[in-house]
Parts: sequence; structure tokens; C-alpha cells
Amino acid sequence: MSIRAPVGIVVALAVFAGGSLQSLWNAPSSSGSSLISAAHAQGGFLRNLLFRLRGETLPSGIVRTNGRIEATQVDVAAKYAGRLVEVSVEEGSPVKKGQVVARISSPEYEAQLRAAQADLERANQTLQQAETDIKSKQSALDFAKSEFDRGAEIYKRGAITKRDFELRQRNFETADAAFKGSTAQRDQAQSAIKNSQAQVDRVQSILHDLDLEAPRDGRVQYQLLRAGEVVAAGASVLTILDLTDVYMTIFLPGAEAGKLDMNGEARVILDAVPQYVIPASVSFVAADAQFTPKSVETKDEREKLMFRVKLKLAPDVLQTYISKVKTGLRGMGIVRTNSATGWPDDLQVKLPQ
Repeated sequence: MSIRAPVGIVVALAVFAGGSLQSLWNAPSSSGSSLISAAHAQGGFLRNLLFRLRGETLPSGIVRTNGRIEATQVDVAAKYAGRLVEVSVEEGSPVKKGQVVARISSPEYEAQLRAAQADLERANQTLQQAETDIKSKQSALDFAKSEFDRGAEIYKRGAITKRDFELRQRNFETADAAFKGSTAQRDQAQSAIKNSQAQVDRVQSILHDLDLEAPRDGRVQYQLLRAGEVVAAGASVLTILDLTDVYMTIFLPGAEAGKLDMNGEARVILDAVPQYVIPASVSFVAADAQFTPKSVETKDEREKLMFRVKLKLAPDVLQTYISKVKTGLRGMGIVRTNSATGWPDDLQVKLPQ
């Protein structure tokens, strides 16, 4: 393979970086080893760039391919319709789980809450009145019962007429019916209170859901709606990136994907910072093959079906450098098809200090 084009690119980048070109000019154009030695002298950036430009062979059991950094996206959506009155974050803003990021106004539900609260108040008043009536009816019942019991005794002795006895009996039965009626009203009032309270709770729950909260820690990726717009039920207002779940998506042929160990070690090198080697692990291998997307470059282009693989970046690294985490960046994903193969020196983990 000709090396003239890579030499020209490396020389130009070395000039841009302010490095010395003496070792590059002295390197014979036909000698790959001299060029590599010169590149090592220019520092980590030039060494890694030259590594990719030349396509240097990796040890057996290690495979590299192009990939793209992605993160889990979560939509913050409206559960109920209304008017968006406030969006308290912007694209790029960090958010915490449970943080209110937007508010929706719905006069209809607010009116329903007031009506439900009024029904609850009426039910409570009805209960208080029923309990007062029960006390009064209880006293009347006790008196009527005592009169009836006393009348039954003296009626046996002939001290009162049958008409007087039956009158006392009717008074007792009337008082008992009145007491039972007041008790039924109390039970109805208690049932009405429960129903009214349930309605109040339901509407309050709806109003609470009109305050949109971030479902997890992350960063706002997109603001899809603006304050003042009418929001339909289920419409997304914001898209949040979960920066604790960041990964590089790569594509490998079946012969290589089938040899990967789940949770096996991997490495990620980004085009933007090629001097660093980021630790990762194999978190997912697709069950079905697919044609490689046009945005992904492979040795065989689109001649073969490939398997999608996720390389999840180490959580502790993400937490340490969370302010620098960005999605969409391209780079190189490197995996081991043989776990016994050791990582070469150039692929040992190297992070910013």
C-alpha cells in the first residue's frame, strides 16, 4: 500500500501542531518503520493519527472499527393537554432527576379541582348534620323505648288501656325509624366524602403531572416546544440525554462479533481527542445482522451483513468527566475477539489528568 498520501497529511498536521518536521523530512518515503519512529517523536496526537492513517496491523485477537458515540435519550412528554406556560431549561442545560423542567397550565382541570373541593366540603357538612341528628334521634329513641317498656309492664297489670299501650309502641317504632334514617344519612355522607376526596385526589394528581419533571439525571438535548404553545396529550416537550449511559455503536462481521465476550473489555479512541484511550465494555451484540449504515465505514464497505455492537463507556469515567461528555463524536472502537490477548502499550487506558 502506498504511504505517500499519509506522509503528506502527517507533515501538514505536524506543521499545524507546531512540531519539528526534521525527523519526518529525514524519514525515507519507502520506509514505514522510519516514519513510525518519527511519528512517535511528535507526541501522542501524531502517533495515534498516524496509527489510523496507515492502518497498522493490530495483534491477533484485537479488532478495530469506526464508530459513533451515542447516549440513551429520554423524552419528557405531557401526560395531559394544556398550554405550555414555562420551560425552565435550555438545550445543553444539565438536569437532575425530579427537577421541574416545564409547566403546563390547564384552566379546565383547575376548575374541576375547585368543583371537587366544593363537593367534598358539602359532604363534610352533611356528615356533621347527620351526626347531630343521630344524637338527637338517639335521645328520642331512648325515651320512647323506656316509655314503651314501662307501658308494657303496667299494661299487663291493667293500669293503662290498650290504646295507651299501642300509642307508646307507635312512638317507639317511629323513634327507631328516625334513628335508623339518620344513621343511613351519616353512611351516605361518609360515602360521599370518600368519593369527593377521590375526585379531589384525581384532579390534584393531574395538576401535579402538569409540572413536567426530569425522569433522570442528564443533559437537555432538544427543546421541542416553546412557552405559549398548546401541548397535546403525549406530546414531547424536551429530549434528555442520560449521560450515565453513553456508548459507542460499531458494526462487526459475524465471524468477529460471535467471538466477543459480553461485558468484555474494549477501548474507545475519539477523533477529537486521539491522544486518550477510554475504557469501555461490550454491553450489547445484536441478535440479527443488518446492512452497515452508510454513515459507518468498514473495510468491505457494504458488501457483507454486519452485527451492531455497543461499547458502553465506564460509568466512573463518565462521572469524572461528565461536563466533557458529548454525543455524535466519531472515533475508533477496539474490541478483543480473544480475551487472552493483552492490550498493547498504545491501547492502555489513558485519560486526562
